[in-house]
Amino acid sequence: MLPVALLLASSLQSQTPPAPAPRPAAPPPPAAVRAPAPPALPEDAPAAERAAAAAERAALAAERAAEASARLAEAIEKLAEVTARGPVAPPPAPAVEAAAAAAPAKPSAWDVSVGLSLISLTGNASTLTVSGLASALRKTDKWIYSVKAYGAYGRSRPPEVEGEVESLSQVVALNAGVELRGDRRFTQEISGYLLAGADTDHIKSIEARPYGEAGAGILWFDTKKDTKTGTNEAILRTDFAFRYARELRFQYYPTRLDLGDVDLGGPRFGAMFRYGLSKDITFQEDAEILVSVISDSRVLFSSQTQVMANLTDALALGVGFLVKSDSAPPPGKVSTDTALSFNLTVAL
Repeated sequence: MLPVALLLASSLQSQTPPAPAPRPAAPPPPAAVRAPAPPALPEDAPAAERAAAAAERAALAAERAAEASARLAEAIEKLAEVTARGPVAPPPAPAVEAAAAAAPAKPSAWDVSVGLSLISLTGNASTLTVSGLASALRKTDKWIYSVKAYGAYGRSRPPEVEGEVESLSQVVALNAGVELRGDRRFTQEISGYLLAGADTDHIKSIEARPYGEAGAGILWFDTKKDTKTGTNEAILRTDFAFRYARELRFQYYPTRLDLGDVDLGGPRFGAMFRYGLSKDITFQEDAEILVSVISDSRVLFSSQTQVMANLTDALALGVGFLVKSDSAPPPGKVSTDTALSFNLTVAL
């Protein structure tokens, strides 16, 4: 009877239909309710009953195996779909794109301005005076670079009397200077700097005066102009340094004469204050004092006051008053010089 039972079990297993493949778009059908396993038969049960029970258990096992095979095939199909699509790139962060789009354009690397002043008189007296000033400034997170240059030239002829010999014109202004400065920012308010320059003034019998300086600067406040809130510009900066200069002297007027050279060296204090009086009018004061402690005691002081009126964004008209004082000038020269000027400044 055993071969007949095995043949019957094999026939039932082959007749069990395979589970249909699940559709990708539709949710998987609920799992079929499994039939409980048949109860165990006693040992004295007829052989036919035992064969039928064994065939039923074999059919139940085949059904469970078919369900497991269907679930495995579904998992393999989903894995193949994911692999075929490849990795999905994350979408770009909108905040980063918005920040990049809203970033303002970088300003010019250098702020350059040029000023020119001209005085011309003709007729009974003849006078021509030309002066110019140029400056350039560049700021980075750690460094500040600045360049300044100036010069002046003037000739004048005394009034003439009809019938007398014409008077000769004389040079009344001949000076120039250039200065380079580099600041290293330690914080936004405190910096250390090196400065080098040279100047000349033939009227004051100074052929050349090269100098060098090292010191520290403090930015006390720097308020930017804001038209929306009505805030005016306000800046205050001070310098404290040690300067050394070699003054090469030569008398050009009225007669040419060689003079002895002089050394200068000592502490220097400087200050710059700028304030916006209104939207288009700015007041600026630059002052410095140098106390020389090398050889003979000597004090040099200078002050330049300016009021500028903006005609356009790049053009300004100004008036300035300059005072220079020297406690020990070259022989035959007065200690104080003043100059009143009207100038036109162009920002490039």
